[in-house]
Amino acid sequence: MKPAQGENEMHHAKPTRRALLRIAALSAAAALSSAAKAQAPAGSLEKVTVAGWSKPITEVMPLLVEEDKGFYRAQGVALSYVPGAGGGDAIRNILSGQADVAFTDPGSLFAALDKGEKLRAIYDIYPQNVFNVVALKSSGITRAADLKGKRIGVYSLASGTRQNLLVLLQQAGLKESDVTIVVTGLLNFAPLLQGQVHATAATDTGLAIGRRRGLGEVNVIEVRDALNVSSDLFVVRDEVFRQRKAALVRFLRAYRDAAAWMIAQPEDAARLAARRAIDGSDPALALDIVRLRNASTVSPRTQREGLGAMDLASLQAAADTYHRLGLIQRPLNMAEVVRADLLPGH
Repeated sequence: MKPAQGENEMHHAKPTRRALLRIAALSAAAALSSAAKAQAPAGSLEKVTVAGWSKPITEVMPLLVEEDKGFYRAQGVALSYVPGAGGGDAIRNILSGQADVAFTDPGSLFAALDKGEKLRAIYDIYPQNVFNVVALKSSGITRAADLKGKRIGVYSLASGTRQNLLVLLQQAGLKESDVTIVVTGLLNFAPLLQGQVHATAATDTGLAIGRRRGLGEVNVIEVRDALNVSSDLFVVRDEVFRQRKAALVRFLRAYRDAAAWMIAQPEDAARLAARRAIDGSDPALALDIVRLRNASTVSPRTQREGLGAMDLASLQAAADTYHRLGLIQRPLNMAEVVRADLLPGH
């Protein structure tokens, strides 16, 4: 399947440094212009807890540098982070009340909506699809159809790696039962090298880590070539959306400031990763990861509207694809789910 055409189509070309800086400046200016309206009273910080899909790793640096940069305090927010093992974990943590905001992938969102959960998507973290499936050159696996009968690693059964793998399989006319899915954890290239799996579902940053650690020559099947949709969103329960709008507005302004900082100062973000991220000990690798995440943070839409801009048409196309392929059981109306009115500048 080709990516949806028109307004929601994403470009695969890597953004230039100048384009990234322009987008960062646009986002920062929009946030600063209205910051005074959202500021909490001095000395009064409102707690906002984010449920992540991962442990505190380099690619979520905008959520890890509060002690160093104070982006959230500046907006009257006391930030807390709850780690997880996949986007499904993040959703479960907001449904159970352990967190206010889920950092999750569209597939996990669709699955929860399919079960009747009342959720709202409020910010597009990564407008580009960064998921892939990786196999060693020697395997002969070059396309999704070659995965039939193979063992394939995923981060967890609740992760975007599994959801996107299922999209690839369905596009090739395969079912989940046509392969053996193996949970390998985040550092999932060791099982590939050791022959425990024939291929592994990963992300662009996961692949960068693998290559730094001697992965060697590989074939990469990009999921975006089948379905190019956002990789991650901020999602909240409808009750939280209705009752805590002011706090969510301040949180999103702070996150966009943090993301704009990471785009404008990738070297600074990589340096702080050594202190704040569990995988930040290799400065060169940390910088690679920061730059990959910066590239996935932007799109033609964010160039016009600022970081976090929501693309309803793209998410609806993805939800329709998940339904058509049988990954969810009922059609979803994403216009009832996507809410852009909390974004900075709205």
